[in-house]
Amino acid sequence: MKRRSLPVAAALAATAALLLTACGSGDDSSKDNDKIAGADTSETGTSASPSASAGADAIDRPKMTFPSDFTMVFDRTEPAEPKEAAALNDAENFVRAINYGVVQQDAEDAAYKFYSDPRGTAQAYAKKQIQQYIDGGWTVTGTQSYTRGKVDMASGGERASVSFCDDDSKFYGKEVKSGKVLKTEPSDKDYYFFEIVMTTSKDAEGLWTAEAVQVQKEATQCKA
Repeated sequence: MKRRSLPVAAALAATAALLLTACGSGDDSSKDNDKIAGADTSETGTSASPSASAGADAIDRPKMTFPSDFTMVFDRTEPAEPKEAAALNDAENFVRAINYGVVQQDAEDAAYKFYSDPRGTAQAYAKKQIQQYIDGGWTVTGTQSYTRGKVDMASGGERASVSFCDDDSKFYGKEVKSGKVLKTEPSDKDYYFFEIVMTTSKDAEGLWTAEAVQVQKEATQCKA
């Protein structure tokens, strides 16, 4: 077993382009068939912070460390435009923070709240993803591979749609108490396509926060 399914929090009402032009916050979706991120709670690991973007290196960010049996790999090209780079890095941080909440077994962990806008739907999405792991007695192990990162900036430069693929074919659930790894056979269910609406933070210059999330399951376009 990998991720447990969640009820859809809201209908997917728009594409990334529509989310960018919407006046209000976008809708979020659950991963309808297992998977998010995290790691075993019994070990310590190294920091997984991304490279700093221009203007963002002075932000007092929450530290996130993961055990050695869990890895998140972000294979993409850093955008040349500073705002695009910052939006992409903090979208990755948002996903990383969900994983960290699972590792900590804490659905109120500060990291995902730091990287999400409480006025949008992304924060509730993150909390539900973490809570389902806690309720099931699971953490995660293995490797998640994120590729094809792309940023579409809205006019005005205060909002962006960040998308990337997620390959979970080497990512597994793990029972917290027993340490048993819940392996599954590789399938199309291992692939997801994320679209995250990011907005500039009102609290910290250079910080971008997740407002809304769409996740396409069985995203076969993300296969290598």
